[in-house]
Amino acid sequence: MNLHLDGKRAIVTGGSKGIGLAIARQLALEGVDVAIAARDLTQLQAAAEGLAAETGAKIVPLSVDTRDDASVRTLIAETAKALGGLDILINAAAKPGGQAPIAKLAELTDAAVWEDVDTKVLGYLRTARAAAPLMIQAGWGRIINISGLAARQSGSIVGSIRNVAVAALTKNLADELGPKGINVTVVHPGRTRTERTMALIAQRAAATGATPEAVEREFASNVSIGRIVDAAEVADLVAFLASPRSVAINGDAIACGGGATGAIYY
Repeated sequence: MNLHLDGKRAIVTGGSKGIGLAIARQLALEGVDVAIAARDLTQLQAAAEGLAAETGAKIVPLSVDTRDDASVRTLIAETAKALGGLDILINAAAKPGGQAPIAKLAELTDAAVWEDVDTKVLGYLRTARAAAPLMIQAGWGRIINISGLAARQSGSIVGSIRNVAVAALTKNLADELGPKGINVTVVHPGRTRTERTMALIAQRAAATGATPEAVEREFASNVSIGRIVDAAEVADLVAFLASPRSVAINGDAIACGGGATGAIYY
């Protein structure tokens, strides 16, 4: 299927590693020029060099702190200048879930909650607010918010709060921007194979004496495809949502965790 993405211009926040990097790679393979943004410019530059060499696309590394509105506005302006415009915004700059022990109620501080919400929820809002005028002017655009399956289950107070909030933000933006040619969607990955996940598996294996394969099977115990999903597989879905082919999907949440056993969503 031709996704008709050739010549489009995108920005991927959180694009130096993990799911964000995988999305940037897939978009570039589809002919998109991509700005990747994160806080660590050294990591960004290395990622950009690798992506450009692999895909032949124009890859621009730009430093940003999405907790700061001025930094976000500068990012969008520099992206538009470097790429000649902006068609696609992928929001993936957030602290990964499931990478540290989950804080229970008595351990949870206001500061910890606010850090997550400021980065993921307000960070996504800031980038969308800065990018939307460019898309409105062009009459077309795609905004895709990377959230997480903690929106659909308990177990992490902060994880559920931030991911449900991203879904609510997405629906509100979709209703407002849809008539202007801009589709807004939210993607809920589950536990996903990334650099961080593989390091976590190795640590768990070393601590328990289990093999890495056994730990990975444990991580996938409630996944209906029987394994954890790879970041590249999440990126395939996001590339479709970023394309003109996805026009029938707006405001909706798409789960891409390999399926949750026993759960029915309708």
